[in-house]
Amino acid sequence: MIRLDSISKQYAGQILFVDASFALFRGDKVGLIGPNGCGKSTIFRLILKQEDPDSGQVAVERNITIGHFGQDVGEMKGTTVVGATLDGAGPISEVASKLRDLEHKLGDPAHADDMERLIEEFGEVQARFEELGGYALDARAREILAGLGFAQEVMDADVGTLSGGWKMRVALARILLMRPDAMLLDEPTNHLDIESILWLEQFLKNYDGALMLTSHDREFMNRIVTKIAEIDGGELTMFSGDYEFYVKQRAVLDAQAESQFERQKAMLAKEEAFIARFKARASHAAQVQSRVKKLEKIEKIEPPRKRKKLTFNFAATTRSGDDVANLEGIKKSYGSKTIYNGLDLLVRRGERWCVMGANGAGKSTLLKLVAGATTADEGRVNIPPSVKMGYFAQHAMELLNATDTVWESLVSRFPHASIGSLRTLAGVFGFSGDDVEKPCRILSGGEKARLVLAQMLYDPPNFLVLDEPTNHLDLGTKEMLIEALSEYQGTMLFVSHDRHVLRAISNRVLELTPEGIHKYGGGYTEYVEQTGREAPGMRE
Repeated sequence: MIRLDSISKQYAGQILFVDASFALFRGDKVGLIGPNGCGKSTIFRLILKQEDPDSGQVAVERNITIGHFGQDVGEMKGTTVVGATLDGAGPISEVASKLRDLEHKLGDPAHADDMERLIEEFGEVQARFEELGGYALDARAREILAGLGFAQEVMDADVGTLSGGWKMRVALARILLMRPDAMLLDEPTNHLDIESILWLEQFLKNYDGALMLTSHDREFMNRIVTKIAEIDGGELTMFSGDYEFYVKQRAVLDAQAESQFERQKAMLAKEEAFIARFKARASHAAQVQSRVKKLEKIEKIEPPRKRKKLTFNFAATTRSGDDVANLEGIKKSYGSKTIYNGLDLLVRRGERWCVMGANGAGKSTLLKLVAGATTADEGRVNIPPSVKMGYFAQHAMELLNATDTVWESLVSRFPHASIGSLRTLAGVFGFSGDDVEKPCRILSGGEKARLVLAQMLYDPPNFLVLDEPTNHLDLGTKEMLIEALSEYQGTMLFVSHDRHVLRAISNRVLELTPEGIHKYGGGYTEYVEQTGREAPGMRE
């Protein structure tokens, strides 16, 4: 369906691809991976003909439809959520839009004089809408929106009132409704909760077209993709299998490349030592000359690229008392909606509670109550003086000084720290070289998240309260943070939609449901085993 033949591409001297080839066939489900800036989005733009390669060619089979989901959703307003979803459904969307416009005019007294013509036109357009399967499409759109977490009443509300994250879901729903021959999905799970991710997994498993996606959610990729396309150092390499298979295979290939390089290096050293030792002896002239010619013909193996792995180790922190946070009789409401009524929770030292619940269950609100970012209507939250808390929330990224550079943000936060330690901190969280001179105002969501986490973890608290800490992180930084948190000696209360994170660091589960709260003594893995579901309200 789609072929990239011997393409090369560079930007401002940075080489992305050199003579790279790739083919995407119907039924393929490919995970596109590589470090930030390696060219993943460029691959999408080349396929969509938004850019041309410097050399080589991109061939797309005639008459196939391609749906592309990116992180820029554009303007959405002036219609309902369902209407905005239908707008992405191809030719039928134009008929649906015309039908909605006529419905509006028929109900507008200003068009009373033109009512007869409008009724006639409405009948014609409605007939065409039925002919194209429009009403079935409306039902499908609502089914997809429900799967992505929209309540029925929200579907008929103004799309312009939605937050950016929910508009992203509408943009994704458009592509899914379209059911194109090929889908290019750039981080489709970024703004989804775990229930919506599980629904999307099932949808994509049943999709019979060609799929290429990028994702920082390794569990999601493992369940969807059957191939991995790796971009690294200008090369595009294909692996058959899921992400876990790729990780193992990549380790094997790296070890083989290192072994081959070392063997050749040892052989060359041995030959060069012989030449150096005997080159002045006439009796060995023929042997020396033979070995010199042999070395000239050998194709030198390039030193294997060292794959940079980020590591972070928590500094020692003060020990808290046994009781870290105690919530008693908590009642919290927003308007007429009661979130909790009589919630009790005791968090003890060393516990790592992951908080689970459907949208609106109060996960983030619970973290805000513990962190003191909001107050309860009734009941009390007690945090003992021995507890030093670190709170990460999405709004924390908005508190960065826009005019400060990354380096200035770190120095102002830790004025007495050594330059060396701050340089190391910046590097660990992905800011090396000129990256530290970036102003905060131009940082991506992932870069802002990394900077806020770096500030919080440099002088580590003994109680971490984390709301989606890995939401915008790339795979490398996420793995680093998971490893660090696995070794962390303090206490944690956190929310995450990433099942790899949940499995790796939780040892307690707090489930918020409409029927009340449920506590589980094991971590997320044990929770799934005990309940038979991966998220509240869902079953395997």
